Amino acid sequence: MDDIRVAIVEDTDLIRKSLIDIVNHAFGFKLIAAYENAEDAVDNLTTQNVDVVLMDINLPGMNGIECIQKLVKLNYKTQYLMCTVYEDDEKVFDALQAGAHGYILKKTPPQELLEAISQLHAGGSPMSSQIARKVVGSFSQPKKTKSGNTEMLTDREHEILDLLAKGYRYKEIAEKSFISIETVRRHVHNIYQKLHVNTRTEALNKVNKFFFF
Repeated sequence: MDDIRVAIVEDTDLIRKSLIDIVNHAFGFKLIAAYENAEDAVDNLTTQNVDVVLMDINLPGMNGIECIQKLVKLNYKTQYLMCTVYEDDEKVFDALQAGAHGYILKKTPPQELLEAISQLHAGGSPMSSQIARKVVGSFSQPKKTKSGNTEMLTDREHEILDLLAKGYRYKEIAEKSFISIETVRRHVHNIYQKLHVNTRTEALNKVNKFFFF
């Protein structure tokens, strides 16, 4: 199995060097790049073959959430894992809506951080327990049903959207649909384009699916 290719966007020198050491000394992971600011990340990440980006929120200039918003429009294959000190609801949901696929806190132990990267790469949405509780809590109130326009989706895209709504990971969708994970990603990308959204949360909200991470 190929190594998981990782990039880091973190402005604090000590934390960035710590993350670099964690990735460099872990079996099955390969560090591709590390950036001190979002601007350099936007300029370079779209031309690099990166699987997972560890993204800080509080960056000088463009913040991490804005950085992800730009990057997801340029490269749908790369996945983004927020790695931050922020636990407040607004930051969490802004990051997820922007296109982050997972959200962990900087105090996460190194082994759990590596497990989160692996889980994300496998199609999951890893979150620190405190963050997961906030996300689950946000769905405590039932949503009103409203019409969604999905006529432009193919039967296969409808099938994948339904599986996403049920909380299945990309790997699980691939197994259930007898297709590759990369094919699942292409279908999801096509769904995003047709629904004019950037994240699966937005896609599911647009077609009134009840979405769990």
